Amino acid sequence: MAGPDRPFVLGGPDHVWVEQLLQDVRFAARLLRKSPIHACVSVLTLALGIGASTAIFSVVYGVLLRPLPYPRPEQIVSVWELGPEGQRMRFADPNFTDVRAQSQSFQGVAQMTGYEVTAVSGGEPERVHLAIVSQDFFPVLRVQPVKGRLFVPEEQRIGAAPAALVSYPFWQRELQAAQDLGAVKLSVSNRPVSVVGVLPHRFKFPQDSQLWMARETDAPLPSRTAHNWRVVARLKDGTSLERARADLSAIGRHLARQYHPDIDLVDVAVLPLKDALTADVQPALLVLLGVSGLLLLVACANVISLSLAQASARGGELAVRASLGASRGRLVRQFLAEALLLCLLGGGLGIVSAVFGVRGLLALAPGNIPRLDEVAVSLPVLGFTLGLSLLVAAGLGVLTALRATSGEVAEALAESGRRQGTGARSQAVGRLIVAGQIAITFTLLIGAGLLGRSMLRVLSVRPGFETGHVAVIDLQLPEIGSGTASQRVRFLDELIARLRALPGVQSAGGTAALPLGSDAADGTFAILDPGQLLPAQRDLIQRPNVFSGDADPALRQAATDFLQGAFRDPAHTGHADYVVASEGYFQSLGIPLRSGRTFRDSDSPEAPHVAVISESVARQAWTHGNPIGRTIEFGNMDGDLRLLTIVGVVGDVRTRTLEAAPLPTIYTSYRQRPRAISEFDIVLRTSSDPAATFGAAHKILGQLDPAIPARFHTLDEIFSQSLNGRRFNLLLVGVFAVAALVLAMAGVFGVLAYSVAQRTREIGVRLALGATERTVLGMVLRQGLAAAAVGTALGLLGSFLLTRTLRSLLFEVSPNDPVTVVAVASFLLLAALAASYFPARRAARVDPAVALRRE
Repeated sequence: MAGPDRPFVLGGPDHVWVEQLLQDVRFAARLLRKSPIHACVSVLTLALGIGASTAIFSVVYGVLLRPLPYPRPEQIVSVWELGPEGQRMRFADPNFTDVRAQSQSFQGVAQMTGYEVTAVSGGEPERVHLAIVSQDFFPVLRVQPVKGRLFVPEEQRIGAAPAALVSYPFWQRELQAAQDLGAVKLSVSNRPVSVVGVLPHRFKFPQDSQLWMARETDAPLPSRTAHNWRVVARLKDGTSLERARADLSAIGRHLARQYHPDIDLVDVAVLPLKDALTADVQPALLVLLGVSGLLLLVACANVISLSLAQASARGGELAVRASLGASRGRLVRQFLAEALLLCLLGGGLGIVSAVFGVRGLLALAPGNIPRLDEVAVSLPVLGFTLGLSLLVAAGLGVLTALRATSGEVAEALAESGRRQGTGARSQAVGRLIVAGQIAITFTLLIGAGLLGRSMLRVLSVRPGFETGHVAVIDLQLPEIGSGTASQRVRFLDELIARLRALPGVQSAGGTAALPLGSDAADGTFAILDPGQLLPAQRDLIQRPNVFSGDADPALRQAATDFLQGAFRDPAHTGHADYVVASEGYFQSLGIPLRSGRTFRDSDSPEAPHVAVISESVARQAWTHGNPIGRTIEFGNMDGDLRLLTIVGVVGDVRTRTLEAAPLPTIYTSYRQRPRAISEFDIVLRTSSDPAATFGAAHKILGQLDPAIPARFHTLDEIFSQSLNGRRFNLLLVGVFAVAALVLAMAGVFGVLAYSVAQRTREIGVRLALGATERTVLGMVLRQGLAAAAVGTALGLLGSFLLTRTLRSLLFEVSPNDPVTVVAVASFLLLAALAASYFPARRAARVDPAVALRRE
């Protein structure tokens, strides 16, 4: 006879396993059709776990694992200077030149940097990201234009007419896919630029660039502490990363000895470019992948519980098949086929949910995650899902089969078809599974609780400024050419004055580095007494721009020597951010004045240059003295060597993130230092909704200069955006923890409900012998709470492992925070008690007569 245990074979013995597999699958499909509720719940549960894991893996693969889209990407590395405290720094020009000349490990080494500029090509001005790259940049990446050419040597020299390569989307959108690039008219920061080539469609390195221009058109800075350039390189064929590291480390240590004390480089670091791009987001993404894996384990535990209950209900069938000669291995294969079918269905549905999940993740993801455009449910991701489904199927099938075909169950089934696995061991297995689910759920809830507590601590931080009722107008100003610095000052003077006169505006100001919105430049300043300077030095510090591209090389070298000499004495130097601001800036943001004054209208370009410092600068450089009236040199930031006289001290401000301590900051006036304000944020404090000023502000800006593109925000929006990364992590871990909690509580309910159903006769006997409903209710509740207590204890151990990986994501919260542990444990036990109550109430209401009669 042909049946699930006696296959009908059409071919030879090689086809037996195929026929058996097909019959097992068909038989499994019939069983699932006969138990639609079990099938649907199992498939949906697996889809939840597999879909969540697939969605997170899609992001992890696209960001962390996917090879860079360049030929031989494993050869491309990022190179950094290392400072005295081991911090990574960008390269200074002379250090780059020496490393490139002395290294024997690379085919090419290139400098690069980038910033926003205003580009116009016949239409509206647009803000785009411009990359400045040196001659080896494109050979290092092995990128060729799809149209036109790369730069030629005539375009890579000081004073050459500016030329640019453009991205493919920019060429299509802004240049209307012009076939004759020579006829294209493009203006970048008010300078005409020739377009010589179009790069491949998906190429945008570094940092979403749309334009690329040659670095060699500007002269290098002779200072060895002017850290302006990121560096990429390509290893020679056959050269290992370890060998390159040893090579560059030796060069770096040699440079540190040779140029001490005029250099702050102590070593050189080499990292694979892919790792360097993703180093900041890697810990968080790996934590999220691990969390999704824990959710999958909870889902699998639920399905195992359902499958064991279903297998127990099939006891009569299994006993008959065993009596007809079916081996235990044959029965195990049948269970594997059923598990495989369930997991493939769950995996298929999980892929569909993952597609939508990835879209949701990309919509929620913070903007600092690199390579998000490469995230998709791709073939490697589908392979991951298939492998995951097969792994889950194997584990699910084997565990169910071994339990369902154990000797105890077989014997019980042979003796009584009514008992259906009611032994203590069967119930113990169910409680053990529930304990495992609760342990994992406890771990996830601890993670979510710690991240939530960290978010609350971040929100309680006082940033040093007030965010409410502040409108922000983000401007991209044209580059300063000959004689245009005064034009920039006049434009900002008029703009701020007209904005201040708008109805509802209480104060107006501006800055080149808005807190939480953009990073300020930072560097070393020197405390100088003008009376102690030599006559030649006094003449030198009257120079407004000694480092411009057309400055005399001898003057540039003299200025470099002067700055290096000024910065040699650690007792008279300090490190600070350099921020250009206006007189109304501090009032508009509510930054308190501690002593002295802030900027005034009288601080004109011709007046003595002044500075306002933050409290941390005063503590750093004048611990026991008054900084008001002292003079400092900070011309290494913008090339203006005129000394700054300190006129005021203001409160500290958290500028980078809310989590980082306030950094020492030196503020200068935009009227006196206009060269450092290509990007400028106007801030308006209003008496009502700040967004209500956007229309009028846009009109004023259009009247003054329609070629300047602006972006309008509120400071509250910028504040909220600064928390996007932490909010993203908290949201995902929280969602996974809640999903695990629902599944775990469903597991508690299911196991106890099944146990009560199987123990109906026993409960009836207890009640008939005088047990009260309260006694039965307590018995079942204790069973549920015992499993929850065991799971909580195990979860406490598991949470110690998870919180170690979460340490980098926490803020002012210990990984073993007792408040979080106690709160989560209490909540989980209460939830388990609630899930146990309904099966317990059902047990307490069993009619003894009906129970005994049914048995």
